Amino acid sequence: MKNANITGIFVAFLSGIAGALLLVSMDRGGNVSPVSSAAATLPQSVVTANTVRLVDASGRVRAELALAGDGDPALFFFDRQGRNRMVLGLYSPAEGEFPFVVLNDTKQRAAGIFRLFGAHETPVVVLKNEGQDRSIYGLNPSSTEPFIVNIAPGGKKNNVFGNY
Repeated sequence: MKNANITGIFVAFLSGIAGALLLVSMDRGGNVSPVSSAAATLPQSVVTANTVRLVDASGRVRAELALAGDGDPALFFFDRQGRNRMVLGLYSPAEGEFPFVVLNDTKQRAAGIFRLFGAHETPVVVLKNEGQDRSIYGLNPSSTEPFIVNIAPGGKKNNVFGNY
């Protein structure tokens, strides 16, 4: 009889410990989670999304990391009026997925473009006025020789030096 009482007390003691562990390992929704889930309480180091927006205190979007319709990534920067003023991104696969930077004027037209171009991935800078190319300089995509081309408002090209 004495052994039965000791066995009963021992079983009750172990059941209490098991119940306490189960209670500690349950989240507020009643789902059981691992007891040693220290990693589950740490912030995630990866965020997965199609679009990430940075908004100011007024709720205006000031920057956006997004995928274009063809899946190419770009980072857009907006001024306080919501105008797209700068874009960092990659061109489509049809254009070699070359990186680019575009600076836009207040009418959201490209005013300056810096990009890689051609088989040798040469850097090229395009300066624009009211959406029209006015000066292009960089390294020739075929020869990698430097060039500058100015373009008159009517579209006539003038090679300052080198060939484009």
